[in-house]
Amino acid sequence: MRSIFYLALLCLILFQFDELKAQHQDVNERPEMYKSKGANAVDTGSILGAFKGGKVQGHFRYFFMNTVNEGSLTDYYANAAGGGLRFETAKFHNFQFAISGFYIFNIGSSDLTKPDPISGQLNRYEIGLFDLEDPLNKGDIDRLEEFYLKYHFNKSSLIFGRQLLNTPFVNLQDGRMRPTGTDGLWAEINEIKGLKIEGGWLYAISPRSTTKWYTIGETIGIYSAGLNPDGTPSKYPNNIKSNGVALMGIKTNLTKHLKLQVWDMYTENVFNTAMLQSDLVVPIKNETNFIFAAQIIKQDAVNYGGNQDQSASYFLKDGRSLSFGAKLALKNKTWETSLNYNRITAEGRYLVPREWGRDPFFTFLPRERNEGFGDMHAIMAKLDYKLPKSGFKTSLAAGYYKLPDVKNYAMNKYGLPSYTQINTDFRYTFAKALKGLEAQLLLVAKINAGQTYGNSKTVINKVNLFQTNFVLNFHF
Repeated sequence: MRSIFYLALLCLILFQFDELKAQHQDVNERPEMYKSKGANAVDTGSILGAFKGGKVQGHFRYFFMNTVNEGSLTDYYANAAGGGLRFETAKFHNFQFAISGFYIFNIGSSDLTKPDPISGQLNRYEIGLFDLEDPLNKGDIDRLEEFYLKYHFNKSSLIFGRQLLNTPFVNLQDGRMRPTGTDGLWAEINEIKGLKIEGGWLYAISPRSTTKWYTIGETIGIYSAGLNPDGTPSKYPNNIKSNGVALMGIKTNLTKHLKLQVWDMYTENVFNTAMLQSDLVVPIKNETNFIFAAQIIKQDAVNYGGNQDQSASYFLKDGRSLSFGAKLALKNKTWETSLNYNRITAEGRYLVPREWGRDPFFTFLPRERNEGFGDMHAIMAKLDYKLPKSGFKTSLAAGYYKLPDVKNYAMNKYGLPSYTQINTDFRYTFAKALKGLEAQLLLVAKINAGQTYGNSKTVINKVNLFQTNFVLNFHF
């Protein structure tokens, strides 16, 4: 099946090779880089014309990751390399077809199947560059990522099939080799100026660091399941019953400087999550803006949270959670500095499957999440700087995350102690002879700020670590 797919994709490329043009995508964690660049805007008169007028994008990626843990706890490293192709036709009676796939090789890594002899824990980060479901697989790591039919009407569109989405709760969470993919029906409505409505029904997901496609219930628990509120191991993997996820988002410009977005995610038979966020931009002087943003997220269980047996349920019956946050920032063309805060109340754990995407919190930093916690305070400061026309940009961020005690299982699902995290990020986009090549160096330090009770399980791959990430991307 895989051979047939790649042969078909190669044929499509050869079929219209003369239409190739250079494409640019960022190497960062921002999911919008995966949006379709679009094919010929002119509606062709035949299917043949649609394919000949289509466009191909290519992507080669190299990723080195190294995690140094405290003392004699095991250190890890991994080298991953891969490539992919994407083809999208031009329009034919307002329809477009797209297909893409990616292939990954493990070209030299630690033994990611061997537990640390002191803690008994397995690798957490480096394995995510490959296939979590088959850590021994080093060469047959491939996935059909996009396979959809898109219909355009006026300024809006409707997509059916496998696609890459970016929403607050289901998103690409790009930070390894490949992003999370989704399968379903998705609509984007842009008929009213200043108003965007998007939403749909998702019935399958292929999480980052996997190669297969799973039903919604199957996806919940592919990653670490953590502990139940009573401290027993969670038994919800392979035990959640859910037919799909309904998502809807509304974004509107209330005034020239005030934006509002509302999102709701209904996971059938499991839980509901609603978010309200406002962003206010106030021009000051010298092209500098003051930015204030506020966010609130509320969650409620649906039925029994996925399983009547509460030890195998994802969201406890009658469970709920509440999170709110704020952001203050100053921004101009070369730099942005921000102070961010987030609070998850003691009402309950904030829960969204990590398989679906990363946190939408203002305090999010790559390599850690605050999903799975309640009664949490987080504060994070960040400085972004770029040299105009140089291709160079960098950022420095530091955050303090005050979590419940690791023995407070009801509020601390994964046994993570409070911590301080410092991220330093350097990026460079090459030009001229090396146009299309992009480089990133991300350095992460996580420092323990809580009680671990001498238990190495609460330390390894969680705190008192230093991680190096080096990424090369070439897009064409």
